[in-house]
Amino acid sequence: MSRTILRHAARAGLLAGLAALAPQGAAADKIRNPTAVFSGLDKITGRIVSFEVAVDETVQFGALQLTPRVCYTRPPTESARTTGFLEVDEVTLENKYRRIFTGWMFAASPGLHAIEHPIYDVWLVDCKGGTDIIAEAKEQDDAPVAAARPERRRRDQAQRDDGRRTQPVNRQGQVDVAPLRGTPVQPRQTPSRRFFPTNDGPVPPMPLGDPR
Repeated sequence: MSRTILRHAARAGLLAGLAALAPQGAAADKIRNPTAVFSGLDKITGRIVSFEVAVDETVQFGALQLTPRVCYTRPPTESARTTGFLEVDEVTLENKYRRIFTGWMFAASPGLHAIEHPIYDVWLVDCKGGTDIIAEAKEQDDAPVAAARPERRRRDQAQRDDGRRTQPVNRQGQVDVAPLRGTPVQPRQTPSRRFFPTNDGPVPPMPLGDPR
């Protein structure tokens, strides 16, 4: 066997040994937290409310009911990345429920997966309380993501069908009223706490010359 072949074999064996010693899935390490921290905005009053929600707890902010399913942070040795999987239902004036959001929120990019609502906005701020580090392979999906994929496809199709049924059209073929958001759902649990930011809006500025 020539020296060149031996040299290549030794190099291949060294690389294989280093790969075996390298930690697997280190880039995917994360911390599961029991509590998610949110901020909510009432777009009418401009008031922002911060509140904490336990994982699998349901709270109501204005007309929105929020239920975080998981909340992850990263170890101090990893790049900062705070994510949460959230379900959001809107309570209509007829006391019916419509799922308007199911998916991941990213604290560093609140607008990436935002809740679309004309009055209220909610975004993830932080996760807290966790200590156990979960090591997973890079290619492994988070369970809520995998579980949500078929449900999301069914929800999107139902929303399109529901929109076609409920959109009134005038003689010119134009839609008079926007379709309802989300799809009808039955709530699994009642909110443990409620926040109604419209009750205490900001005090309007006093006009100039007001003796008060």
